[in-house]
This record gives sequence, structure tokens and C-alpha cells, in this order.
Amino acid sequence: MGNLSIGITLFGAMLGLMALRVPIAVAMFVPGAIGYGFISGWTPLLAHLKGAAFGRFSIYDLSVIPLFMLMGALATEGGLSKGLFDFANVLLGRFRGGMAMAGVLACAAFGSISGSSVATTATIAQVALPEMRRLRYSGRLATAALATGGTLGILLPPSVTLMIYAVLTEQNISRLFLAAYIPGLLAAAGYIAAIAIYVRLRPEHAPETSRPEPGEFLRHSRSVLPILIIFLTVFGGIYGGLFTPTEGASIGATMTFVIALLRRALDAQKLVRALLATAQTSGMIFMIFMGADMMNACLALSQLPSELAGAVAGAGIPPLAIMAAIMLFYIALGCVMDELSMIMLTIPVIFPVILGLDFFGLPPTEKAIWFGILILMVVEIGMIFPPVGLNVYIMNGLAKDVPMVETYKGVVPFLISDAVRMTLIILFPGIALWLVRLTN
Repeated sequence: MGNLSIGITLFGAMLGLMALRVPIAVAMFVPGAIGYGFISGWTPLLAHLKGAAFGRFSIYDLSVIPLFMLMGALATEGGLSKGLFDFANVLLGRFRGGMAMAGVLACAAFGSISGSSVATTATIAQVALPEMRRLRYSGRLATAALATGGTLGILLPPSVTLMIYAVLTEQNISRLFLAAYIPGLLAAAGYIAAIAIYVRLRPEHAPETSRPEPGEFLRHSRSVLPILIIFLTVFGGIYGGLFTPTEGASIGATMTFVIALLRRALDAQKLVRALLATAQTSGMIFMIFMGADMMNACLALSQLPSELAGAVAGAGIPPLAIMAAIMLFYIALGCVMDELSMIMLTIPVIFPVILGLDFFGLPPTEKAIWFGILILMVVEIGMIFPPVGLNVYIMNGLAKDVPMVETYKGVVPFLISDAVRMTLIILFPGIALWLVRLTN
């Protein structure tokens, strides 16, 4: 059996193990190690394993992941979400469907410091859902708007998914964060527009509106100051060149901790929960990195990525058609797989294919950033796309009286908004690259 055949066989074996619910880190590591041994020999495999863990985990930049995750966990446990929703509701509550729009806006603001779709969905929903029930929003609109708004947690920096993509493809994290802002803001605007159109067509799903009382705007605006201060300090410092993303993450985590203490919203029990959640998720991600490195080493030896890139480049298929096919492939994959699995499994194989194609004459670095934003958008769609849609499952756990099929019906307008936005970013890469080019 040739090296290429071994690579294809073990890649299939890895997918089979995942289908059997074997943990993703193990499902990647075991076939990768076996393939490495068959191709290079068992002694070289042991030599590789001797330094593999240190080589991966000693990378300084990797510490940005647990630090940003700690910042998000502290924000969640520190109760910074209610003030965001109240302020957003004062801004948008006067419009029909305004509270659903406020939920999306609050998700965008909270996502800008949490970096997690799951945390954003669960945190904002616990505040917004009871209020939407009280005002008699339909279960379909309420759960769909909050599940979709939660996806902004991975679309806006600091996105854990984007950080992992940066590590896998050896791209600059700051530049990727910068490229994500305009697509992220377009997503939030698109979701708000989708709600406005939906409630105009189906007014029975949202109640009549009422204007806020005098002084409410000023009162609630004070509650968003902590989030604004953290955001401006962390990302202003990063893009202003005052500190690196890792240093910014540590400063952000410290500021979030101090603000939560000053607000008297963080006790010892909540602090332990935040630390434990950060440790558990970080440990899972790092173990997946270890498994992915083993599989990537095997695939590199088998030359599967380079062979695939050469075959695609020589097929004569228009690059945009290939990109569209890859996006559809990711959407289909997202129906049965979580976002971390998708990224870790496919990027080492597909990324060389993208770099080997010509898209609007983009240089390799811009092409890598543009593709990273597209991947981020597809992962975001997977969070609400049936039949898995992790955010939909989270909302089902919080609103058990709303059938899951109702939530899936409710996300259709948001998926249409996603499709329009993705088409624009594919056809006009400059939308995502404008801020990156501006700072060069």
C-alpha cells in the first residue's frame, strides 16, 4: 500500500472513530500515530512523540486561548450580561420585535469579550428569554433570535475558533481579529433586519411596542461602561501596538475580574466555576491540538494535502466554484459535527488547496485571512443549522416548552441573511480585508 493510500485509509478510519463517539483527540491521534509508524517506521514515531507535546504546548502565543476564555468565563459569572440587554432594549424596544433585536445586539456586545457562542447564547438567553415571555413574544421568534444572536460570540473577536485557525495556519491573530469586525457587524445588522422583516410579515409573533420612560437611556447606559472599558482597553491596546494579543488577553481577564469584584457580582463559588470551566475547555482544546498534530504529521508524510491541492489546481474548475463547493461541504459537515472538530480535521487538508488557487489576485497572506473569515462564517451557520445546531439545543434546554422544530423554523430568516452575507464576502473579499489593508 502506497503512502497516499495509507493517508486516505487512516483519514477514513478517523472519521469512523468519530462516528462511534470516540473523543476527537483520540480519534485523530491513534490513526495518525499508526499511519506515521507505517510510513516512517516505529522508531521515528517514538522520536517524534518524544518532543511533540513540548513542541506544541511551549508556544507562547497559544496561551492567548485560555486567557481570553477566562475573560469570557469571568464576564459570564460576573453578571455583565443583564446591563447589556437592558441598554439594548432601551435603544430598540420602541420598535416591533425590538426586544428580539435587543437580544441580538446584547449578544454582539457580550460576544466581543466572551469569544464563545455557547457562553453568549446561554448567558444572554437567561436574561432575555424571561422578559420576552413576559411580553408574549412567540416561542419561535424568541428562541430563534437568541440562538442566532449567540453565534456572534464566535464571529466577533476574541473568537476561540479564529484563534485556533490562526494557530493551525500560522497566521497573525491580530490581523484575523481585525478582518472579523466588518463581517461580524454585518451579521448583527442582517439579523436585526431579518427580525424587522419577519415581524412585519408575521406581526402576531411580536407584541405592540412602548416607548422607554425618560431617563432610562442614561440610567442603563452606565451598565455598559464596564464592557466598553474592557473592550477599548484590550483591543485598542492590541491594534495600537501597546501590547500583544496574549498580553491583551491577560489584561482583559484581570480587568474583568476586578470589575466583577467591584460590582460585588463575583463570589468564591462563581470564581471557582469560572476557573474550572476555563481549565476544562482549555484542556479539551489542547488535547485536540495534540491529536490534530499527530494526524497532520501523518497526512504530511502521505502527501495527501499536496496531492489533493495539485489535483484540484489541475482540474480546470473555476476557483470560485471550488470555494462555493468547499463552503457547502462545511455546511453539510456542520450538520453532524461540532466546530472544533470541523476546523481541526479539515484545515490541514483544505488550506493548501486554497493557497494553490487564484482568487482575485490576492496574495497568500490576504487569501489566508479571507478564507479564515469564510470558515468562521460557516462554523457560525453550523451553530443553528439543522439537525445539530448546538445553539438550538442550548435554547431547547432553556425553553423546554418550545418544540425544537419551532426554533428551526424560526432560524430560516437568519439563515437567508447568512447566505446573502457569505455571498457578498466571497465575491468581494475587500469587505473582510478593508480594515487589514487600512492598518498596513
